[in-house]
Amino acid sequence: MDTGIIEDKEKKKEIARTILEALTDWFEIPESRETYIRESAEMPFVAAYEEDRPVGFISLKETGKDTCELHVMGVLKECHRKGVGRKLFTHAKEIAAASGYSFLQVKTVQMGKYEDYDRTNRFYLALGFKEFEVFPTLWDENNPCQIYVMSLI
Repeated sequence: MDTGIIEDKEKKKEIARTILEALTDWFEIPESRETYIRESAEMPFVAAYEEDRPVGFISLKETGKDTCELHVMGVLKECHRKGVGRKLFTHAKEIAAASGYSFLQVKTVQMGKYEDYDRTNRFYLALGFKEFEVFPTLWDENNPCQIYVMSLI
């Protein structure tokens, strides 16, 4: 499995669409999925491939002069627990650090609400993220937003 930076905006959209449309457990709302696809095309973007087939991607978004966010990340279910997400994250973290950011953040649904998101939370914690804050109604009351942070310095 290889990872690489993707520069072409149409290629970014194609990869994001392929992955996110296969992950409707996490990306079930079509309008939100389309927003992620459109916005990711404008951001630093890393894709993971197995035998020339995209199996995952991650995009980064500046949220402040010192902070970068894992905007969206997706890995095909059949590739979960095989190191794809960790490899994508490592590559993205290197990009964020090289770009001069001091912190990396990620937003997800708070632990304890949904089994799929609990696995996502455990993944971020295993990467070294720390709990920062929960915003109970940022998205809606059924999906409290957990923010995790990580120092890059």
